[in-house]
Amino acid sequence: MNCPGKPGQLINWFLCSLCVQRVRKLWSSRRPRTRRNLLLGMACAIYLGFLVSQVGRNSVQHGGLAGKGPHRSRDVAKGPFPEIPLDGTLGPPESQGNGTTLQPNVVYITLRSKRSKPANIRGTVKPKRRKKYVMASLASGPEALVGASFQPQAAARAADAEAPGHVRAGNLAKVGERPWRWIQGQRVRGGGADLQLPQAGESNIRIYSESAPSWLSREDIDRMRQLADSAVADLQPAWSRSGARLLVLEGIARPSVPACGPSPCGLLKQPLDMSEVFAFHLDRILGLNRTLPSVSRKSEFIQDGRPRPVILWDSSLSPTSNETHSSVKLTWGTYQQLLKQKCWQNGRVPKPEWGCTEIHHHEWSKMALFDFLLKIYNRLDTNCCGFRPRKEDACVQSGQKPKCDNQDSVALAHIVQRKQDPRHLVFIDNKGFFDRSEDNLNFKLLEGIKEFPESAVSVLKSQHLRQKLLQSLFLDKVYWESQGGRQGIEKLIDVVEQRAKILLTYINAHGAKVLPMNE
Repeated sequence: MNCPGKPGQLINWFLCSLCVQRVRKLWSSRRPRTRRNLLLGMACAIYLGFLVSQVGRNSVQHGGLAGKGPHRSRDVAKGPFPEIPLDGTLGPPESQGNGTTLQPNVVYITLRSKRSKPANIRGTVKPKRRKKYVMASLASGPEALVGASFQPQAAARAADAEAPGHVRAGNLAKVGERPWRWIQGQRVRGGGADLQLPQAGESNIRIYSESAPSWLSREDIDRMRQLADSAVADLQPAWSRSGARLLVLEGIARPSVPACGPSPCGLLKQPLDMSEVFAFHLDRILGLNRTLPSVSRKSEFIQDGRPRPVILWDSSLSPTSNETHSSVKLTWGTYQQLLKQKCWQNGRVPKPEWGCTEIHHHEWSKMALFDFLLKIYNRLDTNCCGFRPRKEDACVQSGQKPKCDNQDSVALAHIVQRKQDPRHLVFIDNKGFFDRSEDNLNFKLLEGIKEFPESAVSVLKSQHLRQKLLQSLFLDKVYWESQGGRQGIEKLIDVVEQRAKILLTYINAHGAKVLPMNE
């Protein structure tokens, strides 16, 4: 009989021998069977039964390991492997006499933490089915280039053969754009330099659901695709302090001289004005419908190649002055008087002595709410008197800050109407600011406003503003990627949501009315 070598087994064998001797003495001797002797005997019997069960269990486990398939027998040693320490350290494998080593029978289990997966916003998940895109032809005629225009591969190869001096697509890949090609020929020019047409591909305005979001009209979608995807026929300078340019886009009609009017146009602004795209989507979600369609587009024909906002050029806007860029001349004092008169509200014709303009009273409420959420100060607070401006703000750079003592004489700017619709405003130059703290909001924009649009306030109260903004901004592929994807967009929405809460608190605290303004 082999003597066990482990301390636990030595103790078990020692106790077992004592119990066996004690039981033999109890049953073989003539001593009286007292209660103490009976208890000792029962304890020894129970312990012996426990040992027998342990021995049977170990034998079954060893037999099961040995009886598994051949793939298991190659990885597991035939003999029992020494115990694995619990501190995570493993010694070197034992060596056998024939030169082979026993690999440790260890199974590593990696526990993955449950990752919180963001909810899928409707219309932002691309379906697996493939969509067929109809490519517009480059042939001349009215059937060419309807809406978004792309260059087929065959036309690209032909253009390469005819224009050996074109810029290759690889020069643009270093900044992350899609491959573009230079096309030489008539109707594709810009100030003496040829412009670029995109290769065939899907639109930069992506709609993966069956329909577009309900707050965007069919005309909005068509304009967005036209601004984002249409080829550029000409590039013209535009009078602007920010150095904006006019993009003459190719449409159905092909005039001999590209110009805004016969051809659709877009105002190309600076990369720092990208908040104009956010402003357009927020305007549509709030039900205001006062901004012009705006998209982001990579300026392939400009040196830096960074995405820039492109705003639809609307020729129906009324002429504006060069000083205030407004079709109506108003000062802050006159504007406050108009708010008290409530011009044109409830169909009431204002009296001549009231000094009313053709603009409806509700338009000022919509503008004030919109400007407060985005902190647009270049309309109602051109001198930055309602907040602490920064060095980069236009009012500081132009030196207008000291004029806050006589605010009634300060002129309003960017107050624009349409020629055929003078009752309603058109919000232009909607550059907002998301990096301003909550203790520096501009409450001057809300002075004199006693009513707010019901459509906008209901959206702010519904807790669905974030979901709608994500779904709407996802349509603009270039803007979505330029802001860092969903993570970057969420940060912008955080700012707007916090300002919306402050605005709702302001409305309740001042007892302002919430009225339907869909006249």
